Amino acid sequence: MAMNHKQTNKNGRVSLSEINVTPMVDVMLVLLIVFMVSAPLLQQGIDVNLPKADAGNLTQQDEPLVLSIKANQSIELDQKPYSLATLSEKLTALAIAKPNLQVLVQADQSVSYGIVAKVMAQVKKANIHRVGLVTAPEGSN
Repeated sequence: MAMNHKQTNKNGRVSLSEINVTPMVDVMLVLLIVFMVSAPLLQQGIDVNLPKADAGNLTQQDEPLVLSIKANQSIELDQKPYSLATLSEKLTALAIAKPNLQVLVQADQSVSYGIVAKVMAQVKKANIHRVGLVTAPEGSN
């Protein structure tokens, strides 16, 4: 369904007026390639520990487990102390018992990133995919 309109000008020349879709097709193909390349990158995430944030409360059906890392680098799961080795075993057992388990990691601001990363690795290793980081609201002391 091409749009060919022939128009004759003063000199007797015939000009064809039709829509040139080649630039539009070029732009669409470039956009398609950009989206195809960037789509897999959107699937990955980066875990960041921000000590304070202005965020609302989460709404969930089940009570999440609270995993705390204190300033002295001691680890507690629901207020019970664990070492890094025993934490892995406990989290794996809990993940088997509750497949849709959510864990909230609450780390002291002075704890190094390496300790938080090791604890988060243990949580991921236990096949727990619902992990959140607890922060304090901005302006609180």
